[in-house]
Amino acid sequence: MKNILITGGSGLIGKKITKLLEKNGHQVAWLSRTPSKNSQKSFAWDVEAGTLDEKAIRWADGIIHLAGEGVADKRWTTERKKAILQSRTHSSELLFRAIEKSDKKPESFVSASAVGYYGFDTGEQLVDEEAPAGTDFLAQVVIAWEDSSKKVADLGIRTVLLRIGIVLDSGGGALKEMMGPPVAAPLGKGTQWMSWIQVEDLAKMFVFAVENESLKGIYNAVAPKPVTNRDLTQKAAKKIGKPFLGIGVPAFGLKLLLGEMAQMVIGGNRVSSRKIQEAGFNFQYPNLAEALEKTYSKD
Repeated sequence: MKNILITGGSGLIGKKITKLLEKNGHQVAWLSRTPSKNSQKSFAWDVEAGTLDEKAIRWADGIIHLAGEGVADKRWTTERKKAILQSRTHSSELLFRAIEKSDKKPESFVSASAVGYYGFDTGEQLVDEEAPAGTDFLAQVVIAWEDSSKKVADLGIRTVLLRIGIVLDSGGGALKEMMGPPVAAPLGKGTQWMSWIQVEDLAKMFVFAVENESLKGIYNAVAPKPVTNRDLTQKAAKKIGKPFLGIGVPAFGLKLLLGEMAQMVIGGNRVSSRKIQEAGFNFQYPNLAEALEKTYSKD
């Protein structure tokens, strides 16, 4: 049994990770700006103020770092871009400083990252963890995010970075937005690749990274079988009984509506899951049909 400290624990993924960790017999606490408002055991931190309760680090045997502003929550103004970047780098650096000065250090540090590292559109190429970084805004954010997290590894702490793809969950994220309109339709040409992962498998992967002491470095957190935007949209629409329009939403319309953020949906990545599978991780939902069945199940 380990004590696991989570940042971003109150979010969609954080709650699922918490539940799974507790099921496996671990003690879980969150870092929170308002610890008294959480039913979960919590310690105080404030990224903007640069403060973190030092007792949290001494308590923790492992840390899972999920905190960061949502990249698709608002239009990318200059200020929004700054917030997206700094919410990730400043939180990682605050954790690093706290760990560095603590007399008791955690055994493991597992941080979220994103497949956006590879750039907004890598075409037909199947990319693995050794592929070069992209040059667009999101790629630069992920590079800086990972660099700030890698400092923890320099302290001799086992560090794992999970580059997350599109998370399938009916309660939030990209899938909820795609299925929001009255009629579902592909975005742009619809031929762009979408590397997805069912939310339960993602939570399971974070727990796997904490519990598996041989795991370290960078791993893609995506299911084994990427699909095109058209395929995902059509199958999700069929699953929930929503009409599907085969004509894609024009790219120029998406650019007018979303601005630079349209890159996220017009482009795509075909990302390999081979490395995490070879490390021993088994996907519960490796196929899209199974993943959508679970995503929209009532249990």
